[in-house]
Amino acid sequence: MRKVRRGNLCPPLAVIVLVMACSVAARAQQAAEIQSADARKPAAQQAGEQPAGEQQAGEQQAGQQQAPSPAPSEKAPTPNAPGQSETKPAEPEKKPQEQPARSGTSKDRLFWLIPNFLTLENAGQVPPLTPKQKFGVVARSTFDPFQFSYYVVLAGIGQADNNESGYGQGMQGYGKRFGAIFADTTIENFMVGAALPSVLRQDPRYFQMGKGSFGHRAWYAFTRIFVIRGDSGREQFNASEVFGSVLAAGISTYTYHPEQDQKIGNVAGVLGTQLALDAYGYMMKEFWPDIRRHFTRKKGSPAADAAK
Repeated sequence: MRKVRRGNLCPPLAVIVLVMACSVAARAQQAAEIQSADARKPAAQQAGEQPAGEQQAGEQQAGQQQAPSPAPSEKAPTPNAPGQSETKPAEPEKKPQEQPARSGTSKDRLFWLIPNFLTLENAGQVPPLTPKQKFGVVARSTFDPFQFSYYVVLAGIGQADNNESGYGQGMQGYGKRFGAIFADTTIENFMVGAALPSVLRQDPRYFQMGKGSFGHRAWYAFTRIFVIRGDSGREQFNASEVFGSVLAAGISTYTYHPEQDQKIGNVAGVLGTQLALDAYGYMMKEFWPDIRRHFTRKKGSPAADAAK
């Protein structure tokens, strides 16, 4: 066995001792650092360190403070006080839509055929017609296709009875009778319904009563020959009907009718016929809505079944 010399052991021992000394020194330094960190933590909290929740709130508040303020032209909405409803920004005023002007007439037809454009049902107070409207509605009624068929029938009846024999017979006589009936009706319609009502400011429309007994309503319709509503809405003497019929009868008698019929008696006869026809027309205008409702009532409706 080999002997180890004492001098040979010195260097390794010195290294081991040095390593152990460094290790002990490192551990001592680490322990000192830990103790110093623990000692500094309470001091930092006392110096103003905030908890995590308060620190987050502080960061949010700092962010709001750093947010850019709204532009001068844009106003930030002000929060409402508790209990108040949310206020909406004022909307620009909207102009009311213009209502379409009412014609003031109807599109009704007696027995679904005869023009009845100057009759108003349950109208009450309505604006008066302008002269243009008065002439327009009379023209629409006078030149309605149904009216020409009416003239054809009347001319045929006059031809068969040889009325106003001065017209003669044959196609020439029939044509003269047709032309005379057309002219008589046109002149009377425009005089009574447009010309004189425009001059005298009277309303040529028929305002249906629509309620009351049969006799009361019939009397009301008959008296419309002498009573009319003015453009002011008040009732007055129907000068348009009376004087318009007189003028129409005089013009037709002394212009295109046969010479032997150009007499004052013929004027009176034509005038009486026109007034009678107008009175009959007012009666039909008054009761036609009731007749129409009777025929147009829907069968099988709950009201009809209940009535049964």
